Amino acid sequence: MGREEVLRAIREAETEAKETIANAESQASEIITKARLAATEIVQSGKSDSESSSQSMISDARSIAEGEAAKVVKEGDSAIGSIHDDGEGSRGAAVKAILDAFRS
Repeated sequence: MGREEVLRAIREAETEAKETIANAESQASEIITKARLAATEIVQSGKSDSESSSQSMISDARSIAEGEAAKVVKEGDSAIGSIHDDGEGSRGAAVKAILDAFRS
């Protein structure tokens, strides 16, 4: 093998090495791009799941609160009715007492 053949072989090896490096860099860039895309999708999916879960929890809490409020309203209505009924019996006596006070 002559000197020119050795130099040509070295140049070819250098060219092949440069091509290999370029291909490796291209593949690395592609892998990074795909990884970033996958990460973005995972984050978006996580946000969506979180929002869905939050809405479900809020809805459940609202339902429980509405049920408790309905119980309180029912108890309040019952108490008002009881007060009104107790007042009915005393109303006649109160009117009589007022009329007696005017008469005397």
